Amino acid sequence: MSAGTKAAELRELDNEALVAKLREAKEELFNLRFQAATGQLDNHGRLRLVRKDIARIYTLMRERELGIETVENA
Repeated sequence: MSAGTKAAELRELDNEALVAKLREAKEELFNLRFQAATGQLDNHGRLRLVRKDIARIYTLMRERELGIETVENA
């Protein structure tokens, strides 16, 4: 995942790609937590970014589930 995925980028993805992105982010979070526990983590801010990306993905999935359309300012 890039450093801080934008919500607009995620909105362009279909459901399968969104689930794949979620799986990838969760795997990265697991690896970062493992590095933090063993003292090998250099960039602690990355943990926060990955958690926020996961939250964005869950929010977008829930919006789609509820049929909520959001208007992006161009």
